[in-house]
Amino acid sequence: MATVTSARAIHPDCATRVATPPPIYAKLPQAPITASRVPELTSLYHFDEAEHYGGNRAYPGNCGGKLIYDLLRYFQPASVFDPMTGSGTCRYVCDRLGIECTSHDLKSGFDACNPASYATDWRFDFVWLHPPYWRQKRYSDSPDDLSTTRTLGEFLARYRLLIENCAKVLSPQGKLAILMGDYTDRECGYVPLGYHTKQLAFTAELRQDCTDIVRFSHGTSSSRKVYRSSFIPNLHDVCTIFAKQN
Repeated sequence: MATVTSARAIHPDCATRVATPPPIYAKLPQAPITASRVPELTSLYHFDEAEHYGGNRAYPGNCGGKLIYDLLRYFQPASVFDPMTGSGTCRYVCDRLGIECTSHDLKSGFDACNPASYATDWRFDFVWLHPPYWRQKRYSDSPDDLSTTRTLGEFLARYRLLIENCAKVLSPQGKLAILMGDYTDRECGYVPLGYHTKQLAFTAELRQDCTDIVRFSHGTSSSRKVYRSSFIPNLHDVCTIFAKQN
């Protein structure tokens, strides 16, 4: 997605940014010992050093590359597709691992929601998809940008096309990883985009392949703000892995 030009506030009563308070450390449950080649990859995912794996905290909405790195080490695909390149984190991780990566982005003219953008012979072992969380952040003024859709219905209609397009380019044993977060909108209230993601994926004849991966959201701009209202802050997003139905 393109660089942010403007953004809608999650809550209209945001007062100001403040200095980040000292971190509070939580004790994660002990994971069982398995034959996994990536034992640190569990349903609870914590890693706060984004830049070490190609992440760029200065790029709005960026996901640190360590999650992508661990997913690729676990599933070991021969080819990866990233239809929303953003700052290029996925491509960086693939280069580091020596995996073939095809990446495109709206800012270079690739509309990931348009079926015509996809070659009929494309097949990938792994698709990484980190779409906008609707209008939580506005990335451009393009009408093809998911973050500029006016209503939730319009967003979901284009999001459905995006998921269907990604499902069609999966190899028979391929995996589609979607990182999505819920948020609160002053017009629509709480927007459960994780729920909608699963419903759209199931409609696209995909199945969930493993547990949800709850990623702790480190370095978000909202965490450095003070709000006058009382609400329960969202400190995570969720990566869900899908595969073709058997």
